[in-house]
Amino acid sequence: MNEIINRSLLEALNTLQEFINNSDNAERIEQAASLMSGCLLKGNKILSCGNGGSLCDATHFAEELTGRYRLNRKPLAAIAMNDPAYLTCVGNDFSFEDTFSRYVEAIGNRNDVLLAISTSGNSENVVRCASKAKLMGMKVVALTREGDNLLKQVSDVTIASPETPFSDRIQEIHIKVIHILIQLIENKMGY
Repeated sequence: MNEIINRSLLEALNTLQEFINNSDNAERIEQAASLMSGCLLKGNKILSCGNGGSLCDATHFAEELTGRYRLNRKPLAAIAMNDPAYLTCVGNDFSFEDTFSRYVEAIGNRNDVLLAISTSGNSENVVRCASKAKLMGMKVVALTREGDNLLKQVSDVTIASPETPFSDRIQEIHIKVIHILIQLIENKMGY
């Protein structure tokens, strides 16, 4: 048992260290936070999406902004695309690949920001959503992995975890980035 625990913790530590060692990552996080805080300061909103654990991360991001992170402050406009009735309606009536893009088309506005999360970078519904957001004049911040993928091609800012054999290590980097983004957004907005 201890071997599994220690190996898992060391894998997480090594992945995080590799992410930290790439100095471009801090710059991209700063750039994403600037896009997001600028959007909110102008009265716009941030939408977020992902599949499975990435949708949980997208939801966590939105609830920390609309609720609170560490300190009480004014709620910030953020919406995760996580309504099960909506997702199953569109999935059934249209296709699973259209779930997020239709949502963005319905409530997204020019100058809003989309946080699109995909550990592979190739989830068709997330990529379609990012493409639709770009067509509508929204900015797209992608949380994904290093290497070639479709999401990177349509994002304005890509923050990429090191590639790992399994998605859990990528998700661990993503949640750290999400928490840092929230801190930076709050700071840039004077909270």
